[in-house]
Amino acid sequence: MPHSLDLLVVGDANPDVVVGPLDAPLAFGQREQLVPDGALTLGGSAAIMACGAARLGLRVAFAGRVGDDDAGRYVRDTLDAHGVDTGALLVDPRLPTPLTVVLTRGDDRAIVTAPGTLPATTAADVPAALLAAARHVHAASYFLLPALAAGLPELLRTARSHGATTSLDTNDDPSDRWDPAGLDAVLPHTDYLLPNAAEARRLAGLDGPDLGKAAAALADRGPTVVVKNGAEGALCHDGHTLLRTPGIPARPVDTVGAGDSFDAGFVAALLAGLALPEALELAAVCGALSTRAHGGTTAQPTWDEAFAQVTRNGENPA
Repeated sequence: MPHSLDLLVVGDANPDVVVGPLDAPLAFGQREQLVPDGALTLGGSAAIMACGAARLGLRVAFAGRVGDDDAGRYVRDTLDAHGVDTGALLVDPRLPTPLTVVLTRGDDRAIVTAPGTLPATTAADVPAALLAAARHVHAASYFLLPALAAGLPELLRTARSHGATTSLDTNDDPSDRWDPAGLDAVLPHTDYLLPNAAEARRLAGLDGPDLGKAAAALADRGPTVVVKNGAEGALCHDGHTLLRTPGIPARPVDTVGAGDSFDAGFVAALLAGLALPEALELAAVCGALSTRAHGGTTAQPTWDEAFAQVTRNGENPA
């Protein structure tokens, strides 16, 4: 049966309050500190990825939970405005919408999240019809959504049985446990694992400087592993071959959500039929271009913008 949907994204969606950059350590004791910039924007790894994919021209639906509150309505309205189908974004009558504060300082940031509906989100929230309709299913923020994580192996297995490809971006683990047993259950059903460099090392249990070894170790557990490495670019290991792509020159205004925009570019490239090396390059471009403005979704590129930058990179190699 033909797929009527390019991408189904499952996971977290919340408002982000992004403030900074701080020029000194965060002060308690009821001290007030001033920063140059602040913004209210759409957050959540899954939500930012969904918006990036829609911006690239994909038909995207989102499944998750928000609360019956102003924050939840903001999330739905913003996803709708980006062209994401929110028919499967459930309203939880008991729990509030998650909220995140992002404090930036230099090229680093601290992230503080009140989880709200995240622990209550489950695989049962994902309509079977959407799983059957999607060409690709992407899940995000594995460690923030424990009930969803428990059902993710079966959810991804079902998606693949309908002919979809699958991907997972675990993001950070606030507990710092990096549960290998849970991941060992989900990775065999995951076509593409999309961590950043720090996450890849923690997921692989390898602290050494060779990022390729961490990617290879994770690839041995099932998926093709695509690792985002900031200004250094990205690398990919498919279990046999290690590929690398350099970063593109950029003066980032805000790196919040850059990894999620990378994920969107990678999936869009795959669904367009690009081979892994080209998909990796286009994904790195999408991540870099997303840093041109404050907030995770404001500067996400169109397909034409991203492809034009890839072409310029080919004409002017670093």
